[in-house]
Amino acid sequence: MATMNVSIPEPMKAWIEERTRDGSFSNTSDYVRHLIRRDQERSRAVAQIQAAITEGIESGAARPFDPAALKARMRGDRDG
Repeated sequence: MATMNVSIPEPMKAWIEERTRDGSFSNTSDYVRHLIRRDQERSRAVAQIQAAITEGIESGAARPFDPAALKARMRGDRDG
């Protein structure tokens, strides 16, 4: 595993140390890895949302929504 030195303000250092003292994390590295994983997950989620937005924009103009037709399709009606 690689090592990285990071400089942080004292209040942040105290916060991290508290997370290890209260048992939330076994050590500082565990806490930082947790934060990085959360950031990675968030970044993936934002990318998925952006892809869906782009797909919607590129799909063309919106069509009027017909709730009766949707209900008919859900019921399996052939004419809906």
